[in-house]
Order: sequence, then structure tokens, then C-alpha cells
Amino acid sequence: MKIKTWIDRPLHQTAKALRAGEVSAESLCDEAIANHERFGQLLGAYKTWDGDGALLSAGLADQAFQRGYDFGPLQGFPISVKDLYGVRGLPVYAGSSKPLPEKWQTEGPVISSLRRQIAPITGKTHTVEFAFGGVGVNGNWPTPRNPWSPQVHRVPGGSSAGAGVSLCEGSAAVALGTDTAGSVRIPASVTGNAGLKTSAGRWSLDGLVPLSETFDSPGVLARSIEDIAYAFAAIDPVCNRSELSSRLANVRPDLAGLRIGVCGRLFWDDCSPGVAEAVEKALKEAERKGARIQNIDIPELDETYSIFRAGGLAAVELLAFLRTELPSWIETLDPNVAARTAGAGELSAAEFVVRDRRLRQLAATAVRVFDSCDVIVTPTVAITPPTVEEVSVTEVYNQQNMLMLRNTSIVSLLNLCAMTLPVGLDGAGMPVGMQVIGRRMMEESLILMARGLELAIGNGRDRLGEPEMLRAAFV
Repeated sequence: MKIKTWIDRPLHQTAKALRAGEVSAESLCDEAIANHERFGQLLGAYKTWDGDGALLSAGLADQAFQRGYDFGPLQGFPISVKDLYGVRGLPVYAGSSKPLPEKWQTEGPVISSLRRQIAPITGKTHTVEFAFGGVGVNGNWPTPRNPWSPQVHRVPGGSSAGAGVSLCEGSAAVALGTDTAGSVRIPASVTGNAGLKTSAGRWSLDGLVPLSETFDSPGVLARSIEDIAYAFAAIDPVCNRSELSSRLANVRPDLAGLRIGVCGRLFWDDCSPGVAEAVEKALKEAERKGARIQNIDIPELDETYSIFRAGGLAAVELLAFLRTELPSWIETLDPNVAARTAGAGELSAAEFVVRDRRLRQLAATAVRVFDSCDVIVTPTVAITPPTVEEVSVTEVYNQQNMLMLRNTSIVSLLNLCAMTLPVGLDGAGMPVGMQVIGRRMMEESLILMARGLELAIGNGRDRLGEPEMLRAAFV
């Protein structure tokens, strides 16, 4: 069996080793830099790489450890950041063709939390322009390569296009993304990683270039639910770290009492070969470990998805932001983004308010489904990630984008929180994620239930294979 490097190990193990002096933050950062030097040009995860800055921060983290100072769980861990976050000293492009004004480099509470903990930031990962797309392509910059497809260039999922790739590359232990309609869950799913979409309003949006002020939510990607739990507790402003840690330590693979709801409509339609099958297999394994699988109905699904297909609120909110803050950027938008915002200016204020009000009503009634189940499980992404060549055709892009976003967008519009964990490979050999959906603002409970599922069925590396195996395919 391959001996894991420190950056591949569970975060809590590496954290103990850092504090015991068994490994240094600098050596951990050296691993990240070496991996980026080996695979970075091929995979293209980053818009801006900052290995020197990360190494400097790692040195400060080591000095703090040596003097007995512990500033937080993420001290010394290399972290990649989506290029929507303001990071002091690093340009923010937000996927556009030119850097945004300096004011958008202002660091908000999420990045400030990393700074306080002396977590080295390895750089800014690629995003779809202004985060408006679920496929992961961007006409302004090269599309990061999905590391699970050595033969053809498949998309990495969007809009946090480089986030999952940076984890596979081994240049980051945790990746920060954002999720408006699936932009954390989709790239996590199709690159074989775990991802958490926090409830809108749970984490501050200050210091982030917005897409939709109504639905934007920062989130994290990591290699496992166990690592997601560690990172969430370190960043979340209200989480009781010790309590969550204690409860996680008591989670067992016995799922007796866990009620899993499965909705047979929409979420499971039009799946690529192997996608539904991989999730169904994981559900059967969970059932053998004691979980109770039950069919549920969510009457709000069809109308919610229809509103999303009509543009939802995001297109209007993005256009309003651009007109107010970055008017000269409108004429140079990526063609796919421009097409999706083209009709937004024609939507009346009355219709926008009607959509907003109706979505709030749908969310208020849909939450009743949790009276009969603890979590809802669906495939995270219904289809095999397409090739970059396939989605270069506008009609194909539009179709594939909607299918990639469908299952995750509904969750966002219904104002819920959700995670994805890797459960298998589809018919094309690409990772399949299982979306686990919970009540709004109940992230801790969702994490505990998802961790139980991970213990019961095995984590992604057990089910999909080790990253080094797929890396070897590129060498």
C-alpha cells in the first residue's frame, strides 16, 4: 500500500503531527509546491499561483508552533482560494479578462479567519466568469483539466473550476469555493472530492465578488467529509468546535435510526450511465448498515426548477452588480455568461419580486419534507462531465450546463444546506457524487450524518482509488 504524504492524510492527523513537531508547516508547503511544479502546468487549476507567499506564511506558522502559540486548527495548512475572494496582495479577476479594481482585494471574514490561523494561501484558483456557470469553462482563460480524464480534456465542473483540481493536484489541503446554484458541490463531485454548501447567510459575503446576493454562499472542498468537518469547524464563526469534535468522535458506521429520503422525480431523470447506479449502490450499502431508505415526494421541485431555468434571480442580480460596479466589463463578458445575462435587463421589477416571493414560499413549504426524513439523498451531478470540445458548441453547452446544475440548483433555491461525497465511478470512469441535503442552518447535524455515511460506506479514496494512481496516468 502506498504511504501517504502529509498533504494526503486526514487533516486531524496532520494537525496533531504539526503540533507534536513530527512535521513542519514549511515541509507541508514544500509538498504542495512540489506537486504544483509537477502537475500545475498540465492541470491548470490556478489563475494566480503564490508559492512564495504560502511558504512565507508556513514559516510564520512554524515559528508560532515553536513558541507554543496555537492560533487555530488550520495553522500551517496550505489552502487554495477561488478567484472571487479578496486576498491582500493578489489580483482578483473573478474569471474576467482583466483584474478588478483594487477595492476587491479587500479581505472579508472568511479570509481573515485563515489569516488569524496562519493558514498559507497557495493562490487563486480559476472560476467561471463572475461564477455564472456550472460546467467550468471560461472563454477568457484556459479551462482546468479534470484529473480523472487522462485521455480527453473533460471539464472540472463550475463555477469553482480550479478548486477540486487543486486538491487532486496535491497543492492544497483544503479549497475555498463559493456556491450559488452548485458551484462547490459540482466541482467537488466531478473531481472525486467532498464539498459543503453552507446555508445562505451562514458565512459573510464581505470580501467576495458577488453573483447573487440572495443565494451566494461560501463553502469548502476537501478530500473527505472528515476533512470538511475539520475545516468547517475552523472557519465557521458560530460553530462550537469542541462540541462538534466530540460528537464526531462518537459517530459510528452503524446507521440505525437514520432516515434517508429519496425523491423519485426530477433528481434521478436523464442520468448518464453509471451515475444513478453508483448512488443507488451506496444507498443499499447504507441500508445494510441500518439506515432506513424511504420514498418521499417534494411537490415544489418542478416549479422551483422552472424558475431556475427561466433565469431565477441570479442573472438579474449579476447584471445589476455589473452595471453599478463594473460597467466596462459588460461588453467583454465570456459569450456563455453574456448570453445568460442578455435577457435579464428586460425582466420587470414586478416579475423579479414575484419570483423572489414565490421562491421564499416554495422554500417554506418544502422544508416540511424533513418531518419524515433526516436527510435527502440524490446524485449530485446527473451527467458525466462533458469534454471541453463538446461544450464549445453553444447549444450543447446550454443543455449540459442545465443538467450539471439541476440537482444542486434546486437545493439552493429551496434555501437548504447540502454536502457531496464521492461514492463511485460512472460508465465513463468519472467520479460520481452523492448529494446529502439537510435543513437550513443545520450544518453541524448534516456533517454528523454525512460522516456516518462516510464511515459506513467508505470514503472517496477507498471507493475511487488514490490520487497518486490517477496522477501516474499523466506522467
